[in-house]
Amino acid sequence: MDGDSNFLKENNARHTWHPMAHPAEMRNNPPKVITGAEGVTLTDVDGHRVIDAVGGLWNVNLGYSVEPIKRAITEQLDQLAYYSTFRGTTTGPTIELSYVLQEWFAPDGMTRSFFTSGGSDSVETALRLARQYHKIRGDKDRYKFISLKKGYHGTHFGGASVNGNANFRRQYEPLLQGCFQITAPLTYRNPFGESDPQRLAQLCAATLEDEILFQGPDTVAAFIMEPVLGAGGVIPPHESFMPMVREICDRHGVLLIADEVITAFGRTGAWTGSRLWGVQPDLMCTAKAITNGYFPFGAVMIGGAVAEVFENDTSPIGMIGHGYTYSGHPVGAAAALACLPEIARLNVAENAAARGQELLAGGHALAKKYDLIGDVRGQGLMFCLELVSDRATKQSADKATMQTLFEAAYEAGVMVRVSGPNVILSPSLVITADDTRKILDGVEAGLKAASA
Repeated sequence: MDGDSNFLKENNARHTWHPMAHPAEMRNNPPKVITGAEGVTLTDVDGHRVIDAVGGLWNVNLGYSVEPIKRAITEQLDQLAYYSTFRGTTTGPTIELSYVLQEWFAPDGMTRSFFTSGGSDSVETALRLARQYHKIRGDKDRYKFISLKKGYHGTHFGGASVNGNANFRRQYEPLLQGCFQITAPLTYRNPFGESDPQRLAQLCAATLEDEILFQGPDTVAAFIMEPVLGAGGVIPPHESFMPMVREICDRHGVLLIADEVITAFGRTGAWTGSRLWGVQPDLMCTAKAITNGYFPFGAVMIGGAVAEVFENDTSPIGMIGHGYTYSGHPVGAAAALACLPEIARLNVAENAAARGQELLAGGHALAKKYDLIGDVRGQGLMFCLELVSDRATKQSADKATMQTLFEAAYEAGVMVRVSGPNVILSPSLVITADDTRKILDGVEAGLKAASA
């Protein structure tokens, strides 16, 4: 074991480039080496145990010890480890999962599935289907996409093009043409200087309609949004925002794509983010929690009206000239089929709502003690502390401060995620009230160290 441990430490970040990180920085400050996990607790190479307040990467909603999912994966590997779902063949788990998902997402108006390998794949697929939908209908000029600043939609060229954060764009520009961003409904920072959430929602919705009119409604294919913005800093809009967006899109013939890669399956305290706000989108991107992170898998859910246009078409343009080698992977489908009943049985949406309220209350209590905290935001088990060096000017906390907080929280027994000036928490949806208290204690240890 000592030899294995030494090998891992000596070779950590020497031969691997890590996502969302600078290679040189990783070599100088190697990442934590996680070697085991059980329940909601991680163990690193030194035997240090921490509560995973990041939930893997927003995806391990049921924790790390879900035997039915592990068993389903093993059994499917023994029966049929892989086969393609390209035209001409399919598999039993793929068929069964598509049936289960149309029932699961029926309240959202979704009737069909297109399977992918993950969230970025799902966003890319939804963007393509949106353009194709308009072409089938004869609206060949509708190719543009509008999205929210601070929104995050994955790493493919399509997703990066509709991302609203320059950190994920500048290195790869020029990106896809015809993509435009509007102001996100973040009360803490917005160009309107508006602190009332409902009024800000109205202003942002008006900006969307203005942008559609400016671009020309007959050129806009879709508006894509996360029902609650995640990686951009956990931004829950006012409850009126997404319904207003739905009305504007309908008025101008623009499709509404809900990026639910993070928000689907209970994280917001509702079974989907769209359902939380009472909206039925036209297309819905899912992944992450669909297999609890145990297998790379995703699905684009297609609304009934969109599906009807495709399925009533008889021209070559209606053929879906898109797909992935692992679309509908039978092992991934089997994992999802085992995961979804566990999600329902444990009623994780209800628990996420309750534990989320505890995190919010704890965050506001911490804000009274630490001037580093500029803003506290959350919805369900999506939580963010935005840190500042000066509350009056809202100057963001620097990188050294954030790293100090991360290390101190980790030593205190909690894995948190720092992204820019944000401390983001997205723990498993099965955490207990005791876990919530321990998470807040770990965050406070980080705040104390960063304030010293």
